[in-house]
Amino acid sequence: MDKFEDFTELISDYLDKGLVLIVADLLSLITVSSCLVLKLPQINTIRTNKSSKGISVPGLCLELFSYTVMMSYNYSNDYTFLSYMEYPILLLQEYVLIYFTFKYQDLLGRKTQIIAGLYIVTCTLIYLKMFPIMILTFLVPFCTPIGATSKILQLIAILRTKDASSVSRTTWALSAFTNITRIYTVYVQSHDWMLLYNFITSTFLSSSVFVAACVFKKKPKET
Repeated sequence: MDKFEDFTELISDYLDKGLVLIVADLLSLITVSSCLVLKLPQINTIRTNKSSKGISVPGLCLELFSYTVMMSYNYSNDYTFLSYMEYPILLLQEYVLIYFTFKYQDLLGRKTQIIAGLYIVTCTLIYLKMFPIMILTFLVPFCTPIGATSKILQLIAILRTKDASSVSRTTWALSAFTNITRIYTVYVQSHDWMLLYNFITSTFLSSSVFVAACVFKKKPKET
């Protein structure tokens, strides 16, 4: 009975936060859930088409750098896992996406293998907490412009080739949606204008890539 009363009191205290903050919590949950499948439509599109034409390799590499730095910074500072849970989820999907993109652009050569080896060694040092945290602290502020640049490069790749057959509209629609939800949650919970600027910029760029992918999505030839 006491446990039930404690649970009821806990629910009551949570509801006292107000509708605005409850909605923010729900949107945060939706955002993290969306990250579980964010890259999967893009991976599936490349595998189905057996082509990664229109996918920006530099953009993917910059995105990988940004995700790696953010996750490493949070891990090295012993922050609660839930506070950065989306990064390892996105990283795992990013590895698969990069593999198939490189595979269909014939980029899995010796140079790529050497760079991948250096990346693994660096990640191992970070995991063992033998990597200087001051370097990660220095790199974190660059993640916002780097993330924006990766989206700009993807947009340029579509506009240059005029072919978005390998670009998943679902992935970019989800990206825009999750950024929109973060605009609301950040505004309600922290009013951090630097973060708001980041998510507003990301929403605009992700939406732009989505629109470009819709415009240049080639229809399959009729047989």
